[in-house]
Amino acid sequence: MPPDRLRAGLDRLGDRYRLRVADDIGRASGFLAGSDSRRAEELDAALRDPDVRAVIMARGGYGVHRLLEHLDPGALRADPKPLVGFSDGTALLAWAERAGVRGVHGPVVVQLPRLPAEQVAWLFDLLEGRAALGAGAPLATGLVPVGAPGRGRVEGPLRGGNLTLLSHLVGTPWQPDLAGALLLLEEVDEKPYAIDRYLTHMALAGALAGAAGALIGDLTACTDAKYPDVSGEDAVAERLRGAGLPALAGAPVGHGARNLALPYGARCALDLDAGTLELLEPAVS
Repeated sequence: MPPDRLRAGLDRLGDRYRLRVADDIGRASGFLAGSDSRRAEELDAALRDPDVRAVIMARGGYGVHRLLEHLDPGALRADPKPLVGFSDGTALLAWAERAGVRGVHGPVVVQLPRLPAEQVAWLFDLLEGRAALGAGAPLATGLVPVGAPGRGRVEGPLRGGNLTLLSHLVGTPWQPDLAGALLLLEEVDEKPYAIDRYLTHMALAGALAGAAGALIGDLTACTDAKYPDVSGEDAVAERLRGAGLPALAGAPVGHGARNLALPYGARCALDLDAGTLELLEPAVS
C-alpha cells in the first residue's frame, strides 16, 4: 500500500470525520493484508461498533471475496452503515446489499488525494444524506450510448462494479440480482478477450437476464498488443448488444484519476437520449 497516498487520503478524511484506523493498516501477507480471520474479525468489529457510522476501504483489497462466508450479515442489519469502496471491494458491496444495506461504490482512501475536489465533496454528500435527488440532479453527464439500441429512460437499482469480481460472484450466495437493475461495470488491466470471457460467462449463467440497462465506467489499460484494433470498450459494447442491454458509456468511475461515488443498490435512471445518470433514491438507506 503506498504509504504517502494512504496518509494523504486519511488526512483528507480526517479533516471532516473522526477516524478509527488500525495501527498496522499497512501490514501485508503476500498479496493480502493479513489472514482471512484477522481481516474478517476487524470488519465484524467495525460493523458491531455503534460509534462507527461508515466503513471506507483503504484500497481495492485483493481477496475480499475470501471473507464473505466469515462475515455476519446480522451485525450489519442490526446497525446499518454504508460500506464504501470498489474494485475487489465489489464483493463486499454485493454482500452488504444481500444483507439489505446499501453501500457506496466509490473511491478508496488511497485514491482521495488525486480526485477532483468536487468528487470528494460528492462522496461526503452521499454519506451524509445531502445528495440531491431527481432529474435535476444527474450524477454524470455527456455519456455515450453503446450496447443494444434504446431510447428514453431505463430505471432500476444500480448494482455491479468490477467485472472480474462480478463474474467470480456468479453461482455464489452473493451474486448480484440484476433482474430489473442497472448494471455498473468498470475494469483495469484486463485484455479485451478476457472481458469478453467474463461477460459471456455471466450471460451463459443467466446473470444478465432481465437487466434494464448498463452503465460503463473506465476500462483502464484494457488493451492487447496482439489485437490493437480491439479495445475493452469494443468488447463490452459487443457483449451488451448480444445480451440486448442498452447502455451508456463514459461514466467517470474506475481506477484512474476520477471515481465518482455511486449509490450501490439505490434506484437510478439512465436517460439514453440525454446521456445522463440520475439518482432517484438516497445512497444510505
